[in-house]
Amino acid sequence: MRLVQFRMADGSRRVGRVCDDGNHLHPLEKTSSVLELAEAAIAQGTSIAALVEKRTGTAKIDYDQLLRDGQVLAPVDHPEPARFLVTGTGLTHTGSAAARNQMHVLTHGEGADESDSLKIFRMGLEGGKPGSGKIGIQPEWFFKGVGTCVVPPGAPLPMPAFAKAGAEEAEIVGLYVNGPDGHPYRIGYALGNEYSDHVTEGENYLYLAHSKLRSCSIGPELLIGDLPEEVRGHSRILRNG
Repeated sequence: MRLVQFRMADGSRRVGRVCDDGNHLHPLEKTSSVLELAEAAIAQGTSIAALVEKRTGTAKIDYDQLLRDGQVLAPVDHPEPARFLVTGTGLTHTGSAAARNQMHVLTHGEGADESDSLKIFRMGLEGGKPGSGKIGIQPEWFFKGVGTCVVPPGAPLPMPAFAKAGAEEAEIVGLYVNGPDGHPYRIGYALGNEYSDHVTEGENYLYLAHSKLRSCSIGPELLIGDLPEEVRGHSRILRNG
């Protein structure tokens, strides 16, 4: 099950369920945002999927046309962007960890102790998925920004004047909401382009978080349910056409 947030021609917001043909959306009844949908599911003690089934209408909207007209939004957002936190962990990026450790070796020599950066990386790998009732290790982590740094699918990715590079970095994005009981609830998954400054990161391995303070994009679709075993694809950035 895949959901898309979009704007109608009159500016009103809607949420659509991707049709089987992949080219059309079924607008959900009485649903203007995925956040609203998630909060209703929590309040009713049901799943988002069950709620979507109840709200799926028979009408169809041309999904491709919405994309061409720039009416598709990020699959999850918040009316107060400052409360939408964009964060990440590098536990799957073994190449980046190795590169940062190599910087440490070049500075301190082959016989130097393992860098703190690589130590915390290994700690996250070994203890980042704790068993039931156990507390996990806090992994290497970075804060990227708030909701204002998320651009809609297909929109330009702005680069600040102080940036030294802008490079695509495809990601799987986990989207969560903190419920009124203080517990996090997973809404679903999306594809993302993390957009980083690898030149800044290459200057010093402690600049990992600094290199992440750039715009990014999520979506266009929100996957409800479990991730497939394998996700493959291509990413690209167009510059000057």
